[in-house]
Amino acid sequence: MVRSIVEAVARHAQTQPDKFCLADSKNDVTYRGYWECIFGYAAHLRELGVGPGDRVVVKNGQNMATAVCGLAIQLLDAIFVPVEKNAADARILEIIEAVEATCYVAAKPLEAPCPWERLGDVLSFRDGQADYERFAFPNAEDTAEILFTTGTTGKSKGIELTHRNVTAVAENVIDGVEMQKDNVEVIPVPLSHSHGLRRYYGNILNGSSVILLDGVIFYKKLFELMDRFHATAMDLVPAALSALFKLSGDRLGDYRDQLVYVQLGSAPIPAHDREHLCSLLPHTRLYNFYGTTESGCSCILDFNAMKDKKNCIGRPTRHARFAFVDEEGRAIEATEEHPGFLSCAGDMNMKGYYRSPQLNAETIRDGYIQTKDLSYMGEDGLIYMLGRQDDVIVTGGSKVAPDEIEDAAMQFPGIADCGCIPVDHPILGKEPKLFVAMERDAAFDPAAIFQFLKDRLEAYKVPKQIEQIDKLPRTYNGKLQRKQLLAIEAEKAKNHAETEG
Repeated sequence: MVRSIVEAVARHAQTQPDKFCLADSKNDVTYRGYWECIFGYAAHLRELGVGPGDRVVVKNGQNMATAVCGLAIQLLDAIFVPVEKNAADARILEIIEAVEATCYVAAKPLEAPCPWERLGDVLSFRDGQADYERFAFPNAEDTAEILFTTGTTGKSKGIELTHRNVTAVAENVIDGVEMQKDNVEVIPVPLSHSHGLRRYYGNILNGSSVILLDGVIFYKKLFELMDRFHATAMDLVPAALSALFKLSGDRLGDYRDQLVYVQLGSAPIPAHDREHLCSLLPHTRLYNFYGTTESGCSCILDFNAMKDKKNCIGRPTRHARFAFVDEEGRAIEATEEHPGFLSCAGDMNMKGYYRSPQLNAETIRDGYIQTKDLSYMGEDGLIYMLGRQDDVIVTGGSKVAPDEIEDAAMQFPGIADCGCIPVDHPILGKEPKLFVAMERDAAFDPAAIFQFLKDRLEAYKVPKQIEQIDKLPRTYNGKLQRKQLLAIEAEKAKNHAETEG
């Protein structure tokens, strides 16, 4: 049993040296070649003084150099700290200072309190004489990486993960999608975030093959590489799926006999995109993963096989154990009428928030990571989720999942995007309000939208207030930032009160 992803690469380099391992838009390499790149750059970093426990911040280039750099750092038993390729300098400096980085690797230098290494030079240190004796592989309990959240729901947190955590998440992915050894997976999702990073790790641990791309905007290159390396799988976030549909039409359907599975995650998939994907790839396994950066890839659903499972997130993955608790953290028998907060235990759970003992005490209880996701287990043994406690709208005593309203609204012709939030109601306490962004040539008709939703939802779920907005606030991966919508609403209420006063 390997203790780390980098040890897995070394083993594959011995047992299947000539097998295709990794490609990006400019390079491709076998497992032996990949190991030579990792080994060579690790030797260079060691000469610079990088050693066990040191933190190395790497600005993602979404290419082979980034991937090599991350595993070279881990080979030294140092800690890989990736940051987004579009991150502002101030944000990067904040992370460098927070982890007291020993080194910063990026395409361009930054005035930082640590040395800079050029990302473009990483592959030049490839060592054709790489052996397996000059480095000791890291222990399972050593820290492998620190992943910083985007901070969209509060202050950004550093999530510390051991090699055991990382390999357990990778095994969750492998078992969850029933990954075969000959898998070739396209990953046009950032390696600076847990979603793309974990799918890459899963394939590498499995001894499979990966194609890295910088998003789907250059979709012709995407399909060119899928053809060249005969891709059998694909990893996307919902925003990338939507973009791919808009850019390339139904081109993905040309691969219906080639793609064994497509996996998505990190944000809810809009119903219309989900249905369209099912129609294009009727025989492909289409997976949606539930998980957090703190407890990765812990639940999975093949939504092409189970189309009628409303609000379902699927079954626990290999290492995941779930419990449902109340607000005091006590275990309860959760039901649809009385859901509980989903809590997860397993080897994939993070070591903790970096240098945040108080936050760890609030989040980790008896080995379970507590979430604010209101959930329950159905009679079919699958897990169902209503949404985050902060998102679920309680109107007149009934709980409403805003995702359900949004999915219904997205079926209305002319709506390009939408978001639902709670607003005050004098009798019901709260009621749902819907913000919609219309397509360029579509007219906004709130009465027609209201009637459309009334025909598809229970009466208490239908928003009485429907407002047009130019653009919905979303993260890079398509996750709706409801707090920004709430802030817009609060500002309007404040201005109205001042005008009335």
